[in-house]
Amino acid sequence: MHDVLDPHSDRGRVYRSLVGHPHESAARLAARAGLSESAIRAVLEELAAENIVVTTAPGAAEATWEAAPPTQVVEALLRRDDALRMALRQAGTKLERLYRFARRDAGHYGALEVVEDPARVLAVSRLLQQSAHDQIRVIDVPPYSGTSEHYLEQETLQRERMAAGVVYRAIYHSSAFDDPIAWPNMARMIEAGEQARALDDPPMKLALCDSDLAVVTLAADDHCGVVSLLIRPSSLFQALSNVFESLWRLAVPVSAAGIGTQIDARDRQILTLMASGATDDAIARHLGVGRRTVVRRVSALLNSLGATTRFQAGVQAARRGWL
Repeated sequence: MHDVLDPHSDRGRVYRSLVGHPHESAARLAARAGLSESAIRAVLEELAAENIVVTTAPGAAEATWEAAPPTQVVEALLRRDDALRMALRQAGTKLERLYRFARRDAGHYGALEVVEDPARVLAVSRLLQQSAHDQIRVIDVPPYSGTSEHYLEQETLQRERMAAGVVYRAIYHSSAFDDPIAWPNMARMIEAGEQARALDDPPMKLALCDSDLAVVTLAADDHCGVVSLLIRPSSLFQALSNVFESLWRLAVPVSAAGIGTQIDARDRQILTLMASGATDDAIARHLGVGRRTVVRRVSALLNSLGATTRFQAGVQAARRGWL
């Protein structure tokens, strides 16, 4: 029913006429739209079935019609489009599984596909992001061989996807902050809302799209360049997802300014006491401050370290060199 917004279609002419001229009869609509009255009535019945128009005098000798508000119609169409895209993705996933099952060979893993062509490797990366509905999870490790143009194109795509509600979570190798080409792009993405963390030596270059697709990128063994492994929903996909989440808990949160700044002596004392297992009351007594002050500072430190427990906070603080 998208053609209801097309002024050149029959449905579009009828709806547009009712938007500008409420409470019209079929006869007057026929004159305005340049269609026969029988054609107008057929179109009105179709639009009424979709709640795009309603009759305003159903018991009168000649019924009149009114248009539903255009914003309501557009929202209904967008919701229908979202449902259609979701259904298409689910159908495509099922068909892909059937496709690979029908072509499986002995000794091959049906959920795995090897991609060696450099152009297709880049195309897969774009497709992975464009098809995401909820989140993209990335582990990015050197070498950073992309050009400035590549990073700008990636930045544009990521901004579009984040604007559409897709959450980006990225784990970077700590050396990324010294790269003059890659880091400026990373910093802009973090400022735009990307959740970023750093790890000294992540084990692989990995990207995960929702629960649908994982891409592991490796250096090719027998030639220059890289090879990408595409992993679809499977026990291997779940294992990679678990690896990401485990590394995410270990990694250090990153701001647009880098891995973080040093803390003052009071917060270092609080972290040291926390790491030793001291309670808030014990920390307050030791430092000679109020318990509320300690609770407030502990909460702020947990937040800045991206930690949910005191143990995690101690690990993160040690990794940052704060202890």
